[in-house]
Amino acid sequence: NAAVLARYFDTHSKTVGNAFRDYVFEHQLEITPDGLRGFAEKFAAERKIDLPFVVDPAGKLAALVNADKELGQSIGINHTPTIYVVSNKRAGKPFVEVVDRSQLYALIDSMKRE
Repeated sequence: NAAVLARYFDTHSKTVGNAFRDYVFEHQLEITPDGLRGFAEKFAAERKIDLPFVVDPAGKLAALVNADKELGQSIGINHTPTIYVVSNKRAGKPFVEVVDRSQLYALIDSMKRE
């Protein structure tokens, strides 16, 4: 799980953890569930960080990830990324959440017409 690996890298420093998140985002089209470990190993090796075979033996990092997920759900975030189209016009809807990304440009055009 990429989120657990990111939390593991956070234990070295928040900067390293965030760099891993950026690295995963940058390579997301190349990463598969089976290949994630290899990407994490490459990332760790480039930074001279030991990556243990089991990064979260007690499940503490997974618990932090789950707590983040539960927090997001409690405030209405059910998926990421969450994209909003925002209008600066006084009439109509001030913002619309884009649930189907294939509809993004149609929502923008619709918002412009309002």
